[in-house]
Formats: sequence, C-alpha cells, structure tokens
Amino acid sequence: MATLSPEIAAQTITVGSAGKNFYCTGWRVGYLMGPANLIHYVSAAHTRICFSSVSVLQEAAAVGFERAEEFGFWDQSRKEMQGKVERFCAVFDELGLPSDGHANDAQSDQYSKPEGGYFVLANFARVNLPDDYDFPPHVAERTRDFKLSWFLIMKLGVAAIPPTDFYTEKNKLMAENWLRFAVCKEDEVLEQAKERLRGLRRWMK
Repeated sequence: MATLSPEIAAQTITVGSAGKNFYCTGWRVGYLMGPANLIHYVSAAHTRICFSSVSVLQEAAAVGFERAEEFGFWDQSRKEMQGKVERFCAVFDELGLPSDGHANDAQSDQYSKPEGGYFVLANFARVNLPDDYDFPPHVAERTRDFKLSWFLIMKLGVAAIPPTDFYTEKNKLMAENWLRFAVCKEDEVLEQAKERLRGLRRWMK
C-alpha cells in the first residue's frame, strides 16, 4: 500500500513478520514500518501489550534485515521458495485435485501458488473421509478441514493447517475442503511428504 503514492505512504503502517521473512516461524518476532509520527503511537501502545519479547531474536532479526541485501538473500529466497512450491505442488497435479470454480484456470483451481510467502492451499474435496473413522471428540465437532488435517497426520504422517480458523463463523465453510501446507522445508522432507500424500489415492473419489 505504501508504494502507491507519497500521500498513502504518509498514512500507512506496514505490518510484517521476521519469522516469515527468514523462515523462522517459531520466533514470533513482528515489525512495523511507517512514518515516525505514526510509529510513535504504536510504540506507546506496544509497551502495554508485550511484556516478554525475546530481545536476542529481535536483535537477530534486525541484523538480518540490515545485511540481507549484502548477501543477496531476498533474490535467493524468492528463487528458492518458488522452486519449492513447484516441487511440492507437483503431487497435487498427480492426484488431480479438483476445481472449486473460483479461479481462472484449472491448475490454480486445485491449489494456490503464493506470490509472497511459502504457504500453499490445496483443495481436498475429492478425498472421502471414511464414515466409520473414529475421530476424537475435539476433532469430530470441528469443520471438515480439521478432520482432513487429523486424518493426514494419523494415516499418512503429513501435517497441514486447517484454514477455517482464519474465517468468521459465517464464512468458514468456504474453506472446509482446503488445507494449508508450509513448503519452507528441506527438499528431502518435501519429497517424503509428496510420497506419503500419494497414499491418498485409496480415499479419493
């Protein structure tokens, strides 16, 4: 938003995650960029919100931003993540996952291709969960994506994030057939995940 015009930049605070930028999702170190007069008010509020920030990780993130361009990190990471997305999503093409009717071409109907991150969303509408599968109560009462996530972990050993928690109660059913995968893994791990996901064929319609 801030790149649209100087006028918009003067009224914009950009919120980011160092964990996402440097593939360290467990760090939970966020950052803000914006005009000093706006950041001033956020800083004042911040002291009332966060009381236990990990200063070592904050320092590491700051050094990372300072030196990223020196080492060509941004170009390298962009190329690396694009390669990992292509590598991992090949299994969805193999499985022939379905269209949800909202995208413009058949391939993007089946799964997303992130333009600025490393999470891939894939549509698992074709997967038939067995009617007699014994889900634990805390999963059985949730939407289908939670059941899919549990099923993949228990049957295939692949972990995925159920996305409906990111939706309002009214709209969460829009995402109940989708799962989110993180591709910021070693290529060997991605290949293992792909091989395990091929085991879904026995439950696909």
